[in-house]
Amino acid sequence: MLHNSQIIIRPLITEKSMGMTSMGRYVFEVQKTANKYQIKKAMKEVLNVDTIKINIVNVLGKKRRYGKTTGTTSNYKKAIVTIKSGQKIELFES
Repeated sequence: MLHNSQIIIRPLITEKSMGMTSMGRYVFEVQKTANKYQIKKAMKEVLNVDTIKINIVNVLGKKRRYGKTTGTTSNYKKAIVTIKSGQKIELFES
């Protein structure tokens, strides 16, 4: 069983995810085995924010070529978290 601090791996900072922060939506990479309830509990405990809605996306790895050899990037799960209005996550503000 995962501990709450292990569920959230890292924030995903892209142009699209930074544009969603003005609407109160933040994007995180989470453990592949985590579900919405575990992510909600981890957000409350680790980041001290109240979540309204959580969307989960399984992202498949892309095929990449390195010279003659081919490989794939890693699969991962991302969570798009909507928090209550008036709250912020400091990781994205800096």
